[in-house]
Amino acid sequence: MSSTKAIEAVGLVKRYGEKVALGGVDLEVPRGSVCGLLGPNGAGKTTAVRVLATLTEPDGGEARVAGADIRTDPVAVRRSIGLAAQDATVDGLLTGRENLVMIGELHHLGRRRARSRADELLERFSLVDAADRLAKDYSGGMRRRLDLAATLVAEPQILFLDEPTTGLDPRARNELWAVLDQLVADGATILLTTQYLEEADRLADEIVVIDHGRVIARGDARSLKREIGGDQLHVVCADADDLARVAAMAERIAGAPAKTDVTARSVTAPTDGGAAAVAALASELSRGGIEVEDLGLRQPTLDDVFLTLTGAPAEPAADEALEEAA
Repeated sequence: MSSTKAIEAVGLVKRYGEKVALGGVDLEVPRGSVCGLLGPNGAGKTTAVRVLATLTEPDGGEARVAGADIRTDPVAVRRSIGLAAQDATVDGLLTGRENLVMIGELHHLGRRRARSRADELLERFSLVDAADRLAKDYSGGMRRRLDLAATLVAEPQILFLDEPTTGLDPRARNELWAVLDQLVADGATILLTTQYLEEADRLADEIVVIDHGRVIARGDARSLKREIGGDQLHVVCADADDLARVAAMAERIAGAPAKTDVTARSVTAPTDGGAAAVAALASELSRGGIEVEDLGLRQPTLDDVFLTLTGAPAEPAADEALEEAA
């Protein structure tokens, strides 16, 4: 296995009874990069993280993390990684500073170094003003920042982040993304699972799509979007009753089947007609007296990729069902 890879896995298998959580997963994550794991609920994302973090024994395959074998040298793996699970794991009855100092001491940093490391991380995560407040009184965004700070106390080379921004409002999510950007700029490697396609698009150098325990696609966001086609005619109707008529018009002009989203009152159809297709559809809509809220060309989104590859839209997820069963 290559020394340029922070994480390298070949044929990982994990079963829970008759259920196959991982059915031979291959994964390579170069040092200093971000890899995003996407997949429907129960696809195996969290299982993959747990196996690579040595929290769960694989039933087959091999993997190395930071150069150490997850089976034969799990202690070395754990010394090299930080893990932030879906739920914040900080102690709500301790202050932010006390949480970080305690974790530093558990990592045998020594009292003085643990305190100085806590101060460094409180500054880095903009938590200095709240350092001496109980963690239970923190907002959701502050708790997630504190949780991430806790994973960095021992200065790990590799971070495993399982749904790092679940439950955060957009502002808190953007703040945490900025922190992750800085960590990568400083040389960290990140493997993250996420329910937010925007997050994968924003953060990940490579996206790996998992379904039913197997990798079904991989690549950067742009290449995955290219795989399912180019430009799309996109219309948002003012009145949902017009959707059928608009879909028929879009199909006729695009020469391809249109998809209708009743909830969004939208119609989308792939086209290679460019601006001329938009003009033709606008003309037909005008002649038909159909009012629209939006009309134009758009590129496929990661949501489109997800739907095409897995047959289901991305859904907000808590812990995956197989891990809960285990």
